[in-house]
Amino acid sequence: MIVIVTGTDTGVGKTVTTAALAVRATGSVAVVKPAQTGVGPDDPGDLDDVHRLSGLTKLHEGVRLRDPLAPTTAARREGVRLPPVVAHARAIDELARTNDTVLVEGAGGLLVGLDADGNNLADLAGHLTSPFGFVVVARAGLGTLNHAGLTIEALRSRGLPIDGLVIGSLPEQPDLAEECNLEDLPATTGVPVIGRIPAGAGTWSREEFTAAAAGWFE
Repeated sequence: MIVIVTGTDTGVGKTVTTAALAVRATGSVAVVKPAQTGVGPDDPGDLDDVHRLSGLTKLHEGVRLRDPLAPTTAARREGVRLPPVVAHARAIDELARTNDTVLVEGAGGLLVGLDADGNNLADLAGHLTSPFGFVVVARAGLGTLNHAGLTIEALRSRGLPIDGLVIGSLPEQPDLAEECNLEDLPATTGVPVIGRIPAGAGTWSREEFTAAAAGWFE
């Protein structure tokens, strides 16, 4: 099974959610990051965080680009030609044939361009031949109802399967909006909230993270 982790925006907690899903998964697990921006050749990237938190070693990184911009913009500025999304899809399908779960973490939000033709994560999913579903990571507070609703609508309009929503960083003491959104997100989007990641979980030790991660999902 392929699980595609996308977000309603950048910085919503996709990487920590990916690490938590890796801990929760059973059998052999691989993680793919097709493109990452804002990192140099020797800088630690998102997959380093996944390894640090989960201990997972089957990590597959695509293109990394220096500028903290959309991959298409960063690649243009750097003079790098991005591989087409169909190439990423083939590699992910190949991993799905030899692993029980393949987690694919997108860059930014769903419709951010991933190749020179402007194809995005939704387009990549359209080329997959293995079963897959999307997990949408959302913010906890104000604004998330609109952002989550737009992302879910974009997925539905393309006929792409959705496994659920995850709150990427939920404070220990949610404010009024954060508390109400736990009920309003499913009502507004028609998609269940299947996970709640505690705020700051990305700074925990591997032992703390792996011991708790399974309990964050329904």
